[in-house]
Amino acid sequence: MSDFGQKLQKYAELAVKVGVNVQPGQNLIVNATIDSAELVRLIVKEAYNAGARFVKVNWSDDVVTRLRYEKAADESFLDDPKWYAGEMLEYVQNGAAVLHVISSDPDLLNGISSERITNHQKTYGHAMSQYRDLQMADKFSWSIVAVPSISWAAKVFPELPDNEQIPALWEAIFRTVRIDQPDTIEAWRNHIANLSSKAHYLNDKKYQKLHYIAPGTDLTIGLPEGHIWVAAESINAQGNTFLANLPTEEVFTAPLKTGVDGTVSSTKPLSYNGNIIDDFKLTFQNGRIIDFSAEVGESSLKQLVELDEGSHYLGEVALVPHGSPISQSGILFYNTLFDENASNHLAIGNAYAFNLEGGKSMTKEELEQHGLNASFNHVDFMVGSAEMDIYGVTKDGKEEQIFSKGNWAF
Repeated sequence: MSDFGQKLQKYAELAVKVGVNVQPGQNLIVNATIDSAELVRLIVKEAYNAGARFVKVNWSDDVVTRLRYEKAADESFLDDPKWYAGEMLEYVQNGAAVLHVISSDPDLLNGISSERITNHQKTYGHAMSQYRDLQMADKFSWSIVAVPSISWAAKVFPELPDNEQIPALWEAIFRTVRIDQPDTIEAWRNHIANLSSKAHYLNDKKYQKLHYIAPGTDLTIGLPEGHIWVAAESINAQGNTFLANLPTEEVFTAPLKTGVDGTVSSTKPLSYNGNIIDDFKLTFQNGRIIDFSAEVGESSLKQLVELDEGSHYLGEVALVPHGSPISQSGILFYNTLFDENASNHLAIGNAYAFNLEGGKSMTKEELEQHGLNASFNHVDFMVGSAEMDIYGVTKDGKEEQIFSKGNWAF
């Protein structure tokens, strides 16, 4: 087997054994692009080797997706995908795991009517609301991994010859998920333990607020009573562990919906719905976005903020050191799965129920009563840099530094 073949095999094993952690007798649903066929076939084999009962692959294709947005009837974007939502809901309610293998072009929908994109988002979000609620409460195992596509690799490495772009992106991805380590699984165990120690420290502190200071940023984020800081590893309803993101470098919690005030500036581009948003600012008052601007993609930012009422509020606050391996690589991936793990980030939209004590068993209404936001959206955007300081504010108003110049201060 070639060196690349060995690395791809290790990647498939990581996705199955650590990402979704397939259990004997469990079904696995794989949502994948056709660019990822080689890896997906290995994943299917590894899942069956792990005892999977049945593996179903749902394929997608960027070309077909783009053609739909260009040529389909306007009213088709108002059709709820009830068949897909019903199938996915039935699978996860019966204990299936879900693995997403992504590779889409960051500029896939550039130039497409914003009305078409927004209508699809709303109808899809409505149809998938029950599925999303289960996902946000860790009721089932799910994970995301990535595979290079021609268009994505060209976006990341435009300076390289065409025949070197995809190999370069593969090597970058392998490094971020520790495939280059002699024992990848053991490397992940050690990494998870390190992130968990940071989460334990923050949970012991029970800060009331966080205060962010950086060029273009002066932001205070309130934290709800009973908030929980979570690291890489999650636990599903059956008590089995899984990693939602591969890679992951974050420790995160839910903000108090009405507790965000001030201004925050982005530090990396955001690929949202096939369009790039860059150099943007958001201003908050009592939790709500009251003003926004962007040097690139302001109309897409407007779509994001105005998708629904919950998209005017935050649903996640995540801490990632500037010294993380992804940040130190100096590579801008134009993909949130990677770029969010190179930078402190926030998320517009829905909050995770598991970030609140007892949240996994609460109704949506109860979560909102405890200060968590609800939305069809959950979109991460990057705000961290080597110039960012973050302070935890205690119950008596004292500020304790937790990030200094972009890295952990403890």
